[in-house]
Amino acid sequence: MMVFDSESNLDRFLRCTTPIVPAYSLPKTQIKNLNPLWYPLESQSVEYFRLGDFWDCFDEWSAYGAGVPIVSETGETLVQYYVPYLSAIQIFTSHSVINTLREETESGDSGSESCSEEWRWEGCSSSEEGFDHQEPLDRLGYSYLQYFERCTPYSRVPLMDKIKELGERYVGLRSLRSVDLSPASWMAVAWSAFSSFSCFRKQS
Repeated sequence: MMVFDSESNLDRFLRCTTPIVPAYSLPKTQIKNLNPLWYPLESQSVEYFRLGDFWDCFDEWSAYGAGVPIVSETGETLVQYYVPYLSAIQIFTSHSVINTLREETESGDSGSESCSEEWRWEGCSSSEEGFDHQEPLDRLGYSYLQYFERCTPYSRVPLMDKIKELGERYVGLRSLRSVDLSPASWMAVAWSAFSSFSCFRKQS
């Protein structure tokens, strides 16, 4: 892996762990259906990505780790491997998308989490209340999925394993597009380093 002298270790980490997904152009006939609070009506073109493609970027990293070259103070390059873990995610979308996904989601396996919980936006813990008592917040959108990990880092499963588990109940986790999401949507990923997989090489 090439190391650029002008880069800091943080720059290298971000370069090696930033997902790169294919972009698609939304048909003009569909632009008018977008929430005008999220996308201006005068938009002539809108690009989007698919959540399924986004999660696929983490597949190999979850299995083998992402190799990041880190330059030490002595000039040696440590290739450190990091594995991603899902810490939290909140997805807000439009009412029409919620209605489309409702039946598929409610027909999934409800299951239970031993260390984790899905939470309501109001803060009340509930594992299966994602669609109850939703308030029409035009700017934020409607809550579709809220998940907060409570396990310690060493007790968690890799990110893709957790996404597959959640995807069994929330099919939109893979089928939704970025244009379906409210700007209030977000996620947090914890990257854990595994020094046992590191190797050193002298920087030339």
